[in-house]
Amino acid sequence: MSTLSRINHVDITAFLDYLARERNMSEHTVRNYGVDLAQFLSHLSENDQAGEFPEDVTHVMIRSFMADLGEKGVSRQTVARKIAALRSFYKYMLRQGRVTVNPARVVHTPKLEKKIPAFLTVAMMERLLAAPEGGTFTGSRDKAILELIYSAGLRSFELVGLDHADIDLERRVLRLKGKGMKERINPVGRYAIAALEDYLRQKATHHDRDRFDPQAVFLNFRGQRLTTRSVRRMLSHYASLAGLPADVSPHTLRHSFATHLLQRGADLRVVQELLGHENISTTQIYTHITAAEMQRIYAESHPRAETSIVELATEELIPEFAVKTA
Repeated sequence: MSTLSRINHVDITAFLDYLARERNMSEHTVRNYGVDLAQFLSHLSENDQAGEFPEDVTHVMIRSFMADLGEKGVSRQTVARKIAALRSFYKYMLRQGRVTVNPARVVHTPKLEKKIPAFLTVAMMERLLAAPEGGTFTGSRDKAILELIYSAGLRSFELVGLDHADIDLERRVLRLKGKGMKERINPVGRYAIAALEDYLRQKATHHDRDRFDPQAVFLNFRGQRLTTRSVRRMLSHYASLAGLPADVSPHTLRHSFATHLLQRGADLRVVQELLGHENISTTQIYTHITAAEMQRIYAESHPRAETSIVELATEELIPEFAVKTA
């Protein structure tokens, strides 16, 4: 059952429909906003504050909701998303004439800690990519998935959303549908193309090919489009085989893609476009990684650095994944 069908409040349903149809937001974002708004409405009801929703809601009620989330141990990042959902919802309500003020506008978003994303070293990445065994439908599929995520910096939902029409093997490019259904074209390396071609050959000769989804590129054992959950589970399996941390995720590979490009001199704006980031500030988090790596290399290499690699405490400079023995 979809988020839209689970929400029974007319204004919330209209807002979610607006996000999906007019703003072209991803199903994942619409679902999260629906959950956030339903949770807020539930909070109001539990505290006898519902009144006439949404017009009777005040900023005090929203702050009470935030405090309740904090007491339950909800992360700042999640609280910030819920406040963003409320701001967006009331902005829409203002345009519809349902309210006269946006009570979420004066509520400050909790200050978020900027975490440096974990990434794999090149050697660790090579081990992971070598983990799937080819020659079978599943093995070839999994190798193609890992190669594509790393080669093109894909989000997991972009990967599973790939259709055959989105792939140009001759030009070595993918057409991707990112956040907000914003399209971009990303190049793909020759190793990923070779792995993809091998998988497509396996797929074309599979004995159940007549039952396969004709559009989707990556399929499960039933011949239906693969889910992001299945991709995460598959990656965890191969990370274990390669002796890597258990919490390696598709996003770890995306972080590795961006980090390795910047370490080798790629322009930040180019990486921004490849990742599909709307704002350069989102991409700039990776400069902290490369700056730390440069400091480490300088300390090891410059004859007058007067700082040893031990003194630099590398563990504090770059993420845990990257300092584990490759």
